[in-house]
Order: sequence, then structure tokens, then C-alpha cells
Amino acid sequence: MNTSATAARPPAQAWLDQALRDPGSIFAGPEAVAEHPGLSLAQKIEILRSWEYDAAELAVAEEEGMRGPENNLLQRIVLTLAGLTHGRDSEFVTLTKQHGHP
Repeated sequence: MNTSATAARPPAQAWLDQALRDPGSIFAGPEAVAEHPGLSLAQKIEILRSWEYDAAELAVAEEEGMRGPENNLLQRIVLTLAGLTHGRDSEFVTLTKQHGHP
């Protein structure tokens, strides 16, 4: 019998956990998160913020000479977050790749 926490969770919760851990494995792009009818606004923002963090880390690595895929992903995520929050909540959109204020 599997007693892990993941096995005890309903499939929808496992899907959401995966979306938060690795949004790119679930969604074709940040726009798909924003358009998903089964997610609340808070869930969409949480998923996009997780994706934003990963994309920012990748962008920093690329600047340091490491190659990575899809160099416009961070911009797409930031624009999608801004669209969801109507640009009103700067907490949801990081200002620099290092997640701080300039």
C-alpha cells in the first residue's frame, strides 16, 4: 500500500501541484495558464509566479554564458501576469531578473 502524501491527494490536487512545480510540463505557455477556465485568479498568479522565478533563473544563467531554450519566456510571463492583475499589483510582477527592485 502506498502511503505517500501524493498518493492520498485527489488527481486535481496532484495536477495543480505539478503545475506549480513545473508549469512548462502542463501548459504550452504562460498564456495557456491565464486562459485556463478551471483555475482561480489566485492559482493562475501562483503558477505564473513559479514559472517566472524559473525563467528568471534561466535568464541569469544565459547571461553568464549558459545556453537555454526560449529566451522570450520571461517577458511573456511578465506580460501575462500584468494582464491578469491589470498592472495594479506590482507584487505579482518582479522588476528585475533577480526578483528585486532596481
